[in-house]
Amino acid sequence: MTGDAAHHLGRVLRAEAGQLYELSDGEKAWLARIETVRRDRVEFALVEPIASRESALETALLLAVVKFDSFEWAIEKATELGVRKIVPLAARSEKALLHAAEKRAERWKKILLEASQQSRRVRIPELLPLEKVSVAFQSSAGFKVMLSERPEARRMREVIQAGAVPQAVLAIGPEGGWTDEEFAGAEAAGFQQASLGSLILRTETAVVAALSNLNYALG
Repeated sequence: MTGDAAHHLGRVLRAEAGQLYELSDGEKAWLARIETVRRDRVEFALVEPIASRESALETALLLAVVKFDSFEWAIEKATELGVRKIVPLAARSEKALLHAAEKRAERWKKILLEASQQSRRVRIPELLPLEKVSVAFQSSAGFKVMLSERPEARRMREVIQAGAVPQAVLAIGPEGGWTDEEFAGAEAAGFQQASLGSLILRTETAVVAALSNLNYALG
């Protein structure tokens, strides 16, 4: 291990030879023992493989950019819940937030890395660049569901058909809700409208609740 990770492990955590850590190359995980600790390099010996903890369900989260503290909390929890891909959406979000979103990408990737480590995931979720809603809807593949407050939206449990599916897409809009144009685009792309009930949830709460539903029914 080299670079910032090695510096953090050796200088901040003061790791020593003989200590055990879990390592992953993005495909497999191993239990490893530290052999040597240098200034910018830590060498390990692989001890034994660790069973993968990745879900068979590949879920993509299309999430409208909201206030950064809420957005960052949401993507952290989405990572812990097994999301494979996160697409920030420019959906009626504040212009200042959209302008700053690109500059926050590195911070968001760090959040995904740390959340993956905490939850012992083998793979870090893929974070895509900020995308227009229409483009994200059309390029999505799999079982598609979008959260909606419209009267015609069915309960989440009615929309989700229990059983194994390889891919799922969850779209969660901005605090002001989806526009008529966005609803039309979603319908054309094959999305189904789903409701989490009569209560109004914050964006980050909706992310956790909806992903938990998908994992329970489809994972």
